[in-house]
Amino acid sequence: MTRKFILSTVFVAIAGFSAVPAMANDVFINQWGWGHSAGGQQTGRANQIGIHQDGRFNGSVANQRGRNNVAATGQTGRYHSSTIDQRGRNNAAGVGQFGRGHTSILTQDGRGNVAAGVQVGRNCSASVDQSGSGNVAAFVQTCN
Repeated sequence: MTRKFILSTVFVAIAGFSAVPAMANDVFINQWGWGHSAGGQQTGRANQIGIHQDGRFNGSVANQRGRNNVAATGQTGRYHSSTIDQRGRNNAAGVGQFGRGHTSILTQDGRGNVAAGVQVGRNCSASVDQSGSGNVAAFVQTCN
């Protein structure tokens, strides 16, 4: 009985550890410069957040609830702010901000939505709000 119990316990432990990567969420944060902030939360599985910040005083927040969502933010310059909120499955959102003082807010609630953007110059502001399935939005701005 003890031998069967030990073998069963080992089998369950191995099966549990091998299943974790398939359900795991990922967060990648790269920051160069100083004064940056990055944060967020993930609930669900197979969600990914990638944040790259270079410069000074950039901030990024990404929140994901669901499965297979991807959020990416790249900011170069100073005083940028990026927020991505995703609920549902298979959503993808990303923004690249270059220059100074840009703000972006990308919100997705549903399945299979895509939002993308680029902001160059100074003090651009963008907001995308998608609900439902299969929506696609893209923006490019140059501001002074």
